[in-house]
Amino acid sequence: MKKKLAMVAFGGNALLRSGQKGTYQEQLANVEQTCGQLYNLLERGYDVVIGHGNGPQVGNVMLQHEAGKKAFGVQAMPMDFCGAETQGSIAYLIEQGMNRVLVSHGLQRSVVSLVTQVVVDKDDPMFQNPTKPVGPYYTREEAERLHAETGAIYREDPKGNGWRKVVASPKPIRINNIDIVKQLADEGRIVITVGGGGIPVVEKDGLRTGVEAVIDKDLASALCATQIGADEFYILTDVPKVYINFRKPGEQALDVITIAEAKKYLAEGHFTEGSMAPKVRAGILFVENGGRECVITEAGQLNNPACGTRIVR
Repeated sequence: MKKKLAMVAFGGNALLRSGQKGTYQEQLANVEQTCGQLYNLLERGYDVVIGHGNGPQVGNVMLQHEAGKKAFGVQAMPMDFCGAETQGSIAYLIEQGMNRVLVSHGLQRSVVSLVTQVVVDKDDPMFQNPTKPVGPYYTREEAERLHAETGAIYREDPKGNGWRKVVASPKPIRINNIDIVKQLADEGRIVITVGGGGIPVVEKDGLRTGVEAVIDKDLASALCATQIGADEFYILTDVPKVYINFRKPGEQALDVITIAEAKKYLAEGHFTEGSMAPKVRAGILFVENGGRECVITEAGQLNNPACGTRIVR
């Protein structure tokens, strides 16, 4: 009997919790805890593919590159390179955490990590209006100088912390080596892929070139889930369910909602862009394209088969 296949998108809190410094020991402990909660799916007979974010980590890498440039003249690397760097390092942490969990339960399953390129459209309108802030803060003078030197766009932080580089967040259209991801998952391997939304690349004449951009990790994970034919798509976050009127009068947790209801709540502005809106959109994308259901919840709820907010047809 063929096992069910689940795509699981790790949220930022799977690696770094509020108030932590982000040390190796902290991140490994966090990942091991999340993998321990993910074991509930393995125990219920699922094959699993894991996606993950990299927001704080790629920002820290860019800070390290900038510090090296200022102190020692070491060339800072472009964003696609930094994305590849953090994909590898975070996947290593997840492999380590998952291995510890598997050994503790006496389960033999191999864990495979793929540094994944994701193709975007070079004409995506988001490239004309970059809005995603990345990297360190600068003074206005520093930002103007860097813009003159590199052509990168810098915008003032609305909270008054300084100026930051902004890049596009284009829509993912194809995942490189997705057939290998599916093959490995079908063989029972636990696969880690599309980390940080994948390394954004554009194609011309069969050649891929990295671009300065950030792909939403939930959207990339939804595309991956669709293309590997996952039965279920889990988006792990820091709350057990999705809410309407969140922290307002009439607050209500959502149990099961249809695609039509999810779209309605989105249009009514119940979900913010920096938080739940991208997750709900990713869930809609998955279910609209053949997935059975998307579950948005926190990792600690995975021991309950009816956990979270479930988006269905």
